[in-house]
Amino acid sequence: MTERSAATLFARAADGDVTRRVTQAMVLAATLALAGCSNLVFLAPRPAAEPAAEPAPNPDRAVYELDIAAPEEVRALLRNYLDLARFQNAPATEGINTAELDRLVAAAPAQARTLLETEGYFDAKVVVTRGTVSASSASSVGSVGAQGLPLLRVQADVGPRTRVDAVTLDADGPLKTAADAADARALAQLAAWRNQWPLAVGQPFRQSDWSSAKNAAIANLRAEGYPAAEWKNTSAQVDAPTQRAQLNLVADSGPLFRLGALNIEGLERHDDSAVRRLVTFNPGTPHSERLLLDFQERLQKVGLFEGASVEIDPDPAKADAAEVRVRVKELPLQQATVGVGYSANTGPRVTLEHTTRRVFDLPWIAKNKFELGPELQTWQGDLTSHPREGLYRNLVGGTWERLKAADELRTTWSARLGRTQDTPRIERLYFGEYVQTRLDTALGESTNEALSYNYHWVYRDVDSVLLPTRGATYSAQGAAGYARSNTQENGPFTRAYGRATWYQPLGAAWFASVRAEAGQVFVADNIGVPDTLLFRAGGDESVRGYAYRTLGPLVAGTVVSGRVLFTGSVEVARPISAQRPAFLWAVFVDAGNAAFEWKDLRPAFGYGVGLRWRSPVGPLRLDLAFGEEVRKVRGHLSVGIAF
Repeated sequence: MTERSAATLFARAADGDVTRRVTQAMVLAATLALAGCSNLVFLAPRPAAEPAAEPAPNPDRAVYELDIAAPEEVRALLRNYLDLARFQNAPATEGINTAELDRLVAAAPAQARTLLETEGYFDAKVVVTRGTVSASSASSVGSVGAQGLPLLRVQADVGPRTRVDAVTLDADGPLKTAADAADARALAQLAAWRNQWPLAVGQPFRQSDWSSAKNAAIANLRAEGYPAAEWKNTSAQVDAPTQRAQLNLVADSGPLFRLGALNIEGLERHDDSAVRRLVTFNPGTPHSERLLLDFQERLQKVGLFEGASVEIDPDPAKADAAEVRVRVKELPLQQATVGVGYSANTGPRVTLEHTTRRVFDLPWIAKNKFELGPELQTWQGDLTSHPREGLYRNLVGGTWERLKAADELRTTWSARLGRTQDTPRIERLYFGEYVQTRLDTALGESTNEALSYNYHWVYRDVDSVLLPTRGATYSAQGAAGYARSNTQENGPFTRAYGRATWYQPLGAAWFASVRAEAGQVFVADNIGVPDTLLFRAGGDESVRGYAYRTLGPLVAGTVVSGRVLFTGSVEVARPISAQRPAFLWAVFVDAGNAAFEWKDLRPAFGYGVGLRWRSPVGPLRLDLAFGEEVRKVRGHLSVGIAF
C-alpha cells in the first residue's frame, strides 16, 4: 500500500463511526507491517544449504573377480573391451546386479569372438565358467582379499590366425581407361600402386591393418594425379576353417588432374617472382602431391616467408587445368635475434643475428651474425639474392673468427663470391674464396693464405630432414687453389672431403645410424696451407669422448692439423617407453683421427651412452662418452642434424 492510499483511508474514516474508524486503522496497520517486513527480508538469516545427498550404492550390486585365460597378444584386448571387465571395476553406484551379470556372462563368448575376429582369429572357441576365488586363484587374478568371491573365468582358445591368401586391387574410371589404351604413364602408375599395397599375401589379417591399408592405398592414388579418387568397392572374404582371407578392392580414380595457373596470395613487400622462380613444373604437368610439397618446402626455406601452403582446386570439373593456390605469410623486412647458448665444443656464448630481407629495396637478403664466447668469437655476413631462374641464388659473403682450442689461438678471415642452388633433394654451392689464417701455438706463429675455387654438394634421401629415421644423406666438397705462407713454401693444392650417414629402423622400436667421413688435402709437404682447409677430429659431430679439435698429429708434443682425416660412428637408439616415443636412450661407438699421411693415421676410440629428444626443431642429444686415449669421460650436447 502506498502513502497516498493510506492518507485517503484516514480521511474517509473521519466521516464514519468509531467502529468503522478502528477497523480501518487496524487494516492499515497490518498492511504497513506486512509491507515493511517484505522490504527487510534480506536481513533475515538464510537457512544453511543442505549438502547434496550422494547416490546410495546399489544393494544388489554384483561383486566378482574376473580371470581371462588367453594368449598374451589378445589378453589386453579382452581385458579392455569385454563388458564383464568394464563393469567389474565400475563405481559402486553404477554397478550391475546379479540378473544383469547373468546376461553379460551369456553374451561374453559371442562378444569375445567378435573382438578376436578384429585380430584375425575367426575360429576362436570361448567359454565362460563360474567358480569361487581360492587362495591360489586370488594370487593368479592379482586381487588382495578376493578369496571367497565369485570367480568368472573367460577361457579363449584362439586357434590359428587368418592370413591374407589373395589380393585383387584394381581401378575403374579414367585411370583404367588409360591403362587399357596402353598409356605408358597409366600402366606404370597402376603397377606402382599395386606394388605399394601394404597388406600383402601371407600377412595376418587384422581389422586395423585392413583399414590402414585401404586408407594408405587411396591416399597414394590421390597423391599421384587423382585427388578425387574414392573406393568403389572393398570386400574381405574370410574362410574361417582354412584361415584364409581374400581381399577385393576397386577404386574409382576420378579424372587425372593437371596443374594450371598459379594463384598467389599474401605478398605485400616482395615481387611474385620470388615465388614463381621456385616452381619446377609447367601448366599441364600431371598433379603430384610430392611435387607440390617440394615447392612448399622451398618456399619455407627461401628465408622470405614465415609460412607457406600449396594446394590445388579440387573441383573435378576443372581437372584439366587445376588452379594451384599458393598462400604465403611474409616475414618482417627487418629481424634481430639475441640468444644465449652453450656448446660442448666451445663453451658458453652470446649471439646477435640481424636479417634484412630487402636491401635498399632490391631483391637481396642480408644476414649478419655475431657470436661472442670465451673460446670463440665470430662474425659471419652473407648477401644472397632472391631466387633466380633454375633455382639459383647469387651470394657474397665474408667471415671472421677467433678460436682458442687445443692450446692454440687461430684467427681467420675469409671472403667468397658464388652461386647456390637448392633442388628438392640436392643442394649445390659454387664459390671462389680467399682465406687468411694466423696461428699461434707453442711452436710459434704462422700466417697462411689461399685463393681457391670450391664446389659443395649435398644429397638427402630421408624420411624427414629434421628427424630422420630411414634413408641416407651424402655430402661432398672439392677445392683447388694456390696457397701462400710466411713459414713454408708457396704452391698449388687440391682438397677433397666426403661424409655419409645412413639411418635404418631395426624392428618396431630400435633405430640405428652409421656415419663415416674422410678428407684429404693433396699438396707438397713443404707448402703451407691455411689451417681452416686442413683437418682435425674430436667433438660432438666427430669423435665423442674427446674435446673439440684435440685429435690430430703431434709435433713436439703439440696437436696440429693434418692433411688426411677419417672418422666413423655407429649408434643404436630405442624409446625409453612406448608412451613417450620422442624420448630415447642410445649407445654408440666413435672412432677416428687426423694425420699427415694415411699410413700414420691411428683411430682414437670413444664409447658412450646418451639420451635423445626428438624435438620439433630437430634431435637434442645429451651424451656421456669415454675417450680411450685420454682415459676420461666427457659430456657432449648438440641439437640438429649435420649434413
